[in-house]
Amino acid sequence: MGIPLAERIRPKTLDDVVGQKHLVGENMPLRRIIESKSIPNMIFYGPSGVGKTTLARLIARSTDMELHKLNGTSASISDIKQIIAQTQTFSGLNGILLYLDEIQYLNKKQQQSLLEYIEDGSITLIASTTENPYFYIYNAIISRCTMFEFKPVEQTEICSAVRRAFQFMADELGRKLQLENGVVEHISNGCGGDVRKSMNTVELCCLSAENDGKNLTVRLETARSLTQRSNMRYDRDGDEHYDILSALQKSIRGSDPDAAVHYAARLCESGDIISLSRRLLVIASEDIGLAYPMAVTIVKACVDSAMQLGLPEARIPLAQAAILLATAPKSNSAIMAIDTALSDIRNGEATTVPRNLQNKHFDGDDAAVKGQHYLYPHDYPDHWVKQQYLPDNLVGRKYYVFGDNKTEQTAKTYWDKIKK
Repeated sequence: MGIPLAERIRPKTLDDVVGQKHLVGENMPLRRIIESKSIPNMIFYGPSGVGKTTLARLIARSTDMELHKLNGTSASISDIKQIIAQTQTFSGLNGILLYLDEIQYLNKKQQQSLLEYIEDGSITLIASTTENPYFYIYNAIISRCTMFEFKPVEQTEICSAVRRAFQFMADELGRKLQLENGVVEHISNGCGGDVRKSMNTVELCCLSAENDGKNLTVRLETARSLTQRSNMRYDRDGDEHYDILSALQKSIRGSDPDAAVHYAARLCESGDIISLSRRLLVIASEDIGLAYPMAVTIVKACVDSAMQLGLPEARIPLAQAAILLATAPKSNSAIMAIDTALSDIRNGEATTVPRNLQNKHFDGDDAAVKGQHYLYPHDYPDHWVKQQYLPDNLVGRKYYVFGDNKTEQTAKTYWDKIKK
């Protein structure tokens, strides 16, 4: 049994596919395309272990085309050229179906080598990727393909697959298999929507099951020990990394401390306290900002503590920071101000600094008005005096708008009184 269980039990028909009913369920678009046997160029996008490879293989079986498989992690230009050469041979008369797994690992030149043959129909491409295709796949390839997104499989559907896998293993081993209550549900819940991972866990449970010579018994504790960390999808360089960071920030912005702690915990569990710390520091200024200016100082102290402590203790100050930010009053006035100013500058509005603010104190003979005429605010009542600060073309331009929180409104009241 050197071949993994996930491979041995791979579905043979569309009806056997676990999950993806939005694609291959009755009367769904992809199913109708497959049944028509007229296969277009396609890109399958989604997390690992949800059926992309399985479906590509089922499609290949439904056609008369010559099937070739490549993996982006190991494929080279010469491998691609060898496949292209088959288009001129007898075996390629009905066309060639190229299944390219992990296409995101091919560089731009390698992807471009396929373009001509995809366009003229001599090669039909089915590519799969776990990363966002719009970031990793050459636009010319994307424009010639139909995109299908695969989703993590629901727990209820994985339960059925896990039961079938245990029965499959029992038949292979020739033993009666007994499962403690909760084993199937724990594995199904612990695989994070990854069918392949659940199949691998089933196989490990069977191989480590209690054996009395006749029967095999899988204990719940065994299932727990084999799935204890498998329910969390995380890749520091992939989409899931940015999805979790995005969810963390949006939860804090939405003042939900429970969700904020949840996503912070996922980052701590993965060991990625650096990304968590950086995002908390950004949030302190971007989303809390001037509504609670001390948030930046407190979060910085929490982050410094976390870095000195390291995990597991680092989780405590980082949780403190996440909860503080989630429950703090919110203001985005600072980021709105700087982004509006940046927009003006990028549109060519960065003109000459007013003379009274310049660093030179003497004028040339060509100056119409001589003298800097800068008014030193500390020489005036309340340390303020009216004078021009923005360039001439932007006089009157408003970048900062006081937020509707207590802190900023207090400042507004003060300056409204001073500036009248």
